[in-house]
Amino acid sequence: MRWWSVANFVSNAGTWMQLTVQNLLVLQITGSAAATGLSMSVQAAPALLISVFGGAAVDRWPRKLTAAVSQALLGAVAFVTALMVALDRLDVTSLMVLAAVTGVVATVDGPACSLLGNDLVPHEDVPSAIGVGALVHQAGRLAGAALAGVTVGFLGTAAAYAANGLSFLFVASVIPFLRPARGAVRQAGAAKDRDAKDTMSVREGLAFFARRPRLLALAGVTGVSAVFGRNYQLTLAVLVTGPLAGGAGSFGTVSTVLAVGGIVGAVLGARLRRPSVRVVGALAAAGGLLQVVAGLSPSLAVLLVMVLPMAVVESVSDTAGTAVLQTDPPAHLRGRVLGVWGSIGTVWGLGGPPALGLLMELAGARGALIAGGLIIAGTIGAGHLLRERRATVPRVSPVANLETAA
Repeated sequence: MRWWSVANFVSNAGTWMQLTVQNLLVLQITGSAAATGLSMSVQAAPALLISVFGGAAVDRWPRKLTAAVSQALLGAVAFVTALMVALDRLDVTSLMVLAAVTGVVATVDGPACSLLGNDLVPHEDVPSAIGVGALVHQAGRLAGAALAGVTVGFLGTAAAYAANGLSFLFVASVIPFLRPARGAVRQAGAAKDRDAKDTMSVREGLAFFARRPRLLALAGVTGVSAVFGRNYQLTLAVLVTGPLAGGAGSFGTVSTVLAVGGIVGAVLGARLRRPSVRVVGALAAAGGLLQVVAGLSPSLAVLLVMVLPMAVVESVSDTAGTAVLQTDPPAHLRGRVLGVWGSIGTVWGLGGPPALGLLMELAGARGALIAGGLIIAGTIGAGHLLRERRATVPRVSPVANLETAA
């Protein structure tokens, strides 16, 4: 697990190095903000359309081999991009093709690597392992963003892509040496629990997800939070530079506090032993209420005080939700369930910013934060009350009804 965490830190740092310079590169090549947005959509589109098939592949194929091959392919794409940038051969068409290929490979790589990490610890320690993964992700994000400026400044844009390629190859080279922990839920052993009718089809994953109330509830909680909250890089940027009269430096400070809060939340999330949808909902509702207070902030200092607990609550909620998602399904269905989740999450990712942007146009930055936070807390609270009401209503059998009528 230590080796896997180090490999993922390196990989995340490389990925964020590339992401930091990628949008600027697209804008430089095309001169169009619309083309920049289109490149992001092209890379995200495969997750919307074929994530369920990628998850099925992860359930069907050996997990270590699948993760190693997908990491190597992503590294190859990064090296090709670096070479084309260095030779000044990267145009709009090739850029879109490379983005689409990256998106397709990621539909397999995401669930494969997530589930492979869970295999390295005993079953009871999976929530902690997911928390460690969240911590590694946040640390890699900070390191990658910092290294990107230094790398591009001294070596050029192509170097950031090459460094990302090397980070993928490092992960691929570590995977063959990983060994499942004693007491882990292994993919091979999961076949014993497989129903005879399960043919590893996509439909099995969709049907399981649709029949599982706690997964549907998790989807609802995460969805409303993703659409009306979470997009703090958008809402807080407008709030800081608008009503609070700050500049880019002020927003940089806010972003740093968000990142620090994410790391603290990941550490706290790793200590959760029994995460549940109820815990996720309570944390998401608390985050919504904190967002309301942040929207009322009269100054940047007050906003900074509120941003830290907002980020902590969001990170703990994400860690708990991920633990539920990756441990609730049977082992032989987890890849397909993650595939379904990938498609749902892409819908939120593509639809959330435009919806939030429209809300900001109508209500302003403060109004969007306040209204969004109230919608999150109100929706989750109403769902909880409805669930409690249904749980307390006695179920009367048809026979009892007939006896009462007689």
